[in-house]
Amino acid sequence: MTMQNYRPFAGLTPAVKALLIANVAMWLLTIMAGKMFQTDLDNILGLHLPQSQYWAPWQYVTHMFMHASLSPYGRIEFTHLFFNMFALFMFGRILESVWGSARFLVYYFVCGIGAGLLNSAVGWFEVHGMYEQYHLFLESPDPYILADFAQKQLGEPAGWVWNTIDAWINNQSSAEYMEAGKQIFARIIDLKANVPMVGASGAVFGILLAFGMLFPNTELFLMFVPIPIKAKYFVVGYGLLELYLGMVNSAGDNVAHFAHLGGMLFGFILIRWWNRHHKNFY
Repeated sequence: MTMQNYRPFAGLTPAVKALLIANVAMWLLTIMAGKMFQTDLDNILGLHLPQSQYWAPWQYVTHMFMHASLSPYGRIEFTHLFFNMFALFMFGRILESVWGSARFLVYYFVCGIGAGLLNSAVGWFEVHGMYEQYHLFLESPDPYILADFAQKQLGEPAGWVWNTIDAWINNQSSAEYMEAGKQIFARIIDLKANVPMVGASGAVFGILLAFGMLFPNTELFLMFVPIPIKAKYFVVGYGLLELYLGMVNSAGDNVAHFAHLGGMLFGFILIRWWNRHHKNFY
């Protein structure tokens, strides 16, 4: 691959333009479907974990075109879409100028689908572990175990969760509260398994990785950081940060960190495969 067709200040390239239009169109369609027809497209097209009753194989592709459209308070949410599309515009058009549209689209979808696969694998083991805890809990119900589980999974659980736990602690022999505790435990697992993953972030992280590999010494100026950072250091640092956040798995963190890592991992594998007979990647 040569650099002769590289246009660093090129405008919108065809594939990036199509992806931008598709993502914005799906964001608008999601809002309209929810407000006009009470249809949750995120739940249909977002990627669910394999244990979820809503899981479907096509979601490994469709989740890439879905973005959070409403905030927890019901207001229209634009930031998720904006930052993903901004990164796609900034870096994707450069990669497409170097690779061509066909190869760029192959890379984009491999990263996006790979992100979904890794997220599913990690999520499957996590939910499986939660089910094991649940079966142990059924054998020996304890309000303090439930409180610890709720705290780790929800961060600050809803009032009705704490109210039930507090009431059970004060009356530990109550069969009613014991049964309610079992239902709460199961409901928390269902919430975990049934929350869909949406967004093009996995594919975008793959794009960032590719940019760092093609142009490792290009200096980037980051928002709120007035010091230029070389692309190779930015990519490595961002990857390590995502790995740390994914391992910590803080309660209330709704970011799919392992999906981001999946996009980078599958992008790296594909680049190495493309480059297996060449000294240089481009």
